[in-house]
Amino acid sequence: MSLNIAVIYGSVRSARVGLRAAKYMANKWKDRGHDAEIIDPQQYNLPIIDKKFAEYPKGKAPKNIAEVAKKLNQADGFIIVSAEYNHTIPPALSNLLDHYRTEYSFKPSAIVSYSNGSFGGVRAAVALRTMLPALGMPPIPASFPFPYIEKALDADGTPLDPAYNRRIKKFLDEFEWYVNALKNARANGLPY
Repeated sequence: MSLNIAVIYGSVRSARVGLRAAKYMANKWKDRGHDAEIIDPQQYNLPIIDKKFAEYPKGKAPKNIAEVAKKLNQADGFIIVSAEYNHTIPPALSNLLDHYRTEYSFKPSAIVSYSNGSFGGVRAAVALRTMLPALGMPPIPASFPFPYIEKALDADGTPLDPAYNRRIKKFLDEFEWYVNALKNARANGLPY
């Protein structure tokens, strides 16, 4: 069964390099025979949140907000790709995530972090561990950091160190298990 994943990327900086990690995750998910789409806040240009998508009358949300909602609704799970800004997640990622709620409900997430230093954005990953369950998309236990992102992946998301292709298997195996488990559970109804 093909699974549809939204890879939610969180930076809008002009010189951003984390898009490499988002491309890598989407490509590795597709290599498994599934579908993946990158949701890039720079592409959708969401405003600073004033209203959540659900607060707009049906059919009245701005086109860009509604388009992202549709993609999130179609997803069976989410891979969140985050830089670390000041020991937490980027404001663009928080803003994108905060626009939605029910679109995430009872779907798993997986955390991918990166930085230009040796810790690979793990403090952002810790922040996401508290935020994502509050939005209704519990993160899997494993996470996938990219230290020294500029040396880890090329611009197309191809690893410069083949060890990443060995490490990714276990991470995506775990995520795929949770995606299947929660998809099957949702098919039998939601708890509320």
